[in-house]
Amino acid sequence: MAVYKIIEVGNKILREHAKPVPKITPNILKLLDNMAETMYSAKGVGMAAPQVGVLKRVITVDAGDGLIGLINPEILKFEGQETDSEGCLSVPGTIGDVVRAAEVEVRGLDRSGKECIIRAGGLKARALQHEIDHLDGILFIDRARNIKKI
Repeated sequence: MAVYKIIEVGNKILREHAKPVPKITPNILKLLDNMAETMYSAKGVGMAAPQVGVLKRVITVDAGDGLIGLINPEILKFEGQETDSEGCLSVPGTIGDVVRAAEVEVRGLDRSGKECIIRAGGLKARALQHEIDHLDGILFIDRARNIKKI
């Protein structure tokens, strides 16, 4: 596995819409593995393919209860609302308060191409929403209030 260089705010790729993955290939599996390695190396809880320069709809999340790798993820349902502090590996040294759904239901494909539904609350729900935003060219600072440098 490899650790990728993380693309930072200012790079136009972070503002582009990622393309759906039509077929799960060995390269997509390698991308998932390397994104996870990069995320863990940077001590993050999530990563989207555009953050490593790849405009594909692929994310990884680990909110403390195991690695999730999703291909072509989409949010099916939102419930409730909560505000919490967020940061981003692509916006280093910056945090802000972001309002997100308290619970989400997300559909995507796993590594084997099997459709899966994830119901999540708390940090996992927040991380899934944050990473799916990346796939649509949205950064947390677009939604944040009380943005601070740390």
